[in-house]
Amino acid sequence: MKQSRGWQIGSWARALAMALSLAGTVACGTLPEQNRRLAPLPPQQVADRVTMQGRQGPVSEAVEARDLARVRDEGNGALFERHLGVLAAQGEAQLLRGNTAKLLVDGPATFAAMKAAIAAARHRLLVEFYIVEDEGVAAEVGELLLRKAAEGVKVAFMYDSLGSMGTDSAFFDKLRQGGIAVCAFNPLNPLERPGHWGVLERNHRKMLAADSDVAFTGGINLSNVYAEGSFGSARRQRPPEDADKRGWRDTQIELHGPVVSALAAVFRESWTRQGCEGELAPAPTPRVATPGQRVVKLVAGDPSAGINPSYTALLHAIDASQRSVQLTMAYFAPGPELIQALCDAAQRGVAVSLVLPGRSDVSLVLHAARSRYAQLLDAGVQIHEMTGSVMHAKTAVVDGVYSSVGSSNLDWRSIVGNHEMDVIVLGDDFGQQMQALFARDLTVSQHIDAAQWAKRGLGQRLMQGFARLVEPLL
Repeated sequence: MKQSRGWQIGSWARALAMALSLAGTVACGTLPEQNRRLAPLPPQQVADRVTMQGRQGPVSEAVEARDLARVRDEGNGALFERHLGVLAAQGEAQLLRGNTAKLLVDGPATFAAMKAAIAAARHRLLVEFYIVEDEGVAAEVGELLLRKAAEGVKVAFMYDSLGSMGTDSAFFDKLRQGGIAVCAFNPLNPLERPGHWGVLERNHRKMLAADSDVAFTGGINLSNVYAEGSFGSARRQRPPEDADKRGWRDTQIELHGPVVSALAAVFRESWTRQGCEGELAPAPTPRVATPGQRVVKLVAGDPSAGINPSYTALLHAIDASQRSVQLTMAYFAPGPELIQALCDAAQRGVAVSLVLPGRSDVSLVLHAARSRYAQLLDAGVQIHEMTGSVMHAKTAVVDGVYSSVGSSNLDWRSIVGNHEMDVIVLGDDFGQQMQALFARDLTVSQHIDAAQWAKRGLGQRLMQGFARLVEPLL
């Protein structure tokens, strides 16, 4: 599989943003201090802080208590209560009830599910991606959207102008001509939509919502690099230098229930704030009022509101962890605070394990991550690198009851500079699925041995040291 032109441009776009940061456009040497080690709130205070929303808005205390008891009874109830208490300690925690959440592994499964949802849409489609291409599977999605627009479905399409700068404008013009409302987030040309320009403030979200029934979010872009999956045996046998022919490993989540409307509301807010042309269709009535029992929290990162709340929530979850922390992360350059949280967890006996890329489209981020390996390994953190496929997932599961899937990396762009979208799913049932997927990733990843790592060469050490210096700008 030839690596897509759009993704190559996307990598250059990230490099451009980093270069501008180095020139002084962004001045963030350190993250603001977080209130570390939050004590979980007791049950009564949790009830005061937690609000439960359904299709029709807030639910009664009785319904809330029943739903939380159901999650607790899935297993590991004490750990669930602990992490719910930590979420509540961070401020008012709005949870959404009555959802289903399904993991989608890699591009083929994700695109098949998204195409089916698009085909079934009857009223409205909302589409938002960082990288949008004009070839392969992405082009197929575009054609399907045009077909639905011709049927009378209202389609709104937002893409990031920097992430998608390699895509021919004719592709977006064709969508517009087909009746689709199209909007470029923060256009690179300041004259294109005056008042909405900012090279470093990017929309890194990946989201599709069909009617009020189904939505998708995660790490997968509308890119042809996802045309193949990552777990085939042939891919494991391909040599490292044959990277362009390997599948990309990523995770998306398919959602049904009230969380779909919440995702749509975030899209609407972004569309309005960006001054996008075209009126969005009103939310249609969902076909199924309460399709499932999953309790979730939607987390939308917005640089104007400060540090990405998904990062803050994960940091506190790691601090509160008692059994396990499992992270898969495409870009891992979070700064000293989260590194220390991982080390502290491992040193108090928590099984902390990371699956990180063995190769990356942004080599400095890879070296920045590796600059932290010695500290992490010394603390007992288990590190694995995926080399047979390109790791691009952004997921976490803590103690088996706190799971996160979304677009946020653990790098400073995601923490302080990008618009991001993540979903926290509470409970042991979904956590078991996340842990099983993590175990599957481990089978195709290489364990980093502390003794061998200590023998790495001077060239690697120098590159890692430099990457550490520019880590806040990556």
